[in-house]
Amino acid sequence: MKNRKTDGEQDWAQLEAAIGHTFADRERLIRALTHASAQVSRGKKGDYERLEFLGDRVLGLCVAEMLFTTFRDATEGELSVRFNQLVSAEACASVADEMELHRYIRTGSDVKKITAKNMLNVRADVVESLIAAIYLEAGLEAARGFILKYWKDRAAHADGARRDAKTELQEWTHAKFGKPPIYKVADRSGPDHDPRFTVIVEIPGLKPETGIDRSKRAAEQVAATKILEREGVWAKPTDAN
Repeated sequence: MKNRKTDGEQDWAQLEAAIGHTFADRERLIRALTHASAQVSRGKKGDYERLEFLGDRVLGLCVAEMLFTTFRDATEGELSVRFNQLVSAEACASVADEMELHRYIRTGSDVKKITAKNMLNVRADVVESLIAAIYLEAGLEAARGFILKYWKDRAAHADGARRDAKTELQEWTHAKFGKPPIYKVADRSGPDHDPRFTVIVEIPGLKPETGIDRSKRAAEQVAATKILEREGVWAKPTDAN
């Protein structure tokens, strides 16, 4: 009489089929799916937190590489916008939902009662830890294959359009220098019905830029745009002098 797989074994096979990799070390896969709360309730150690740290970096590398080779004419700014969308918690959680990872995630009872927003983060974290588990067992090519499987179509639909300049400059400055830009009102002139604001934006290590417009917010946008274009984050308009 042939041995039949248990329901649990069949579930693992279905998950590994969705991943595109069969784990030689099943415990590594289980750890990638285990939240810290489950370990506390069972008095054990071995959750996904360290794997999540590594998986986040592997995902970032592979997504950056994919965007770099796919959008050959995109500016750094456009690539950054697409990248941020694709490695966001929302994007990772959507991959988890597509794979039905909620059927496999191991959590304690306290986590099952937390808000939907936090559960989104749990689903996103598990996807990153799963990437790390694949990477550790089978290397970068296997991890890249998994990422391309679930992110390639998402990359095609990611919006690389410009956002407002202040938001773009904030993210770029944080990524490059670890500090936010500083806006200062240098002057306010003109009558109350038609004012002119002069705003200076400063970033440590860079030459400041000045923006002038009819509101403080608009002047800040002008100054931020000047830096983004000057530093090559955004392309200058073709009719610019």
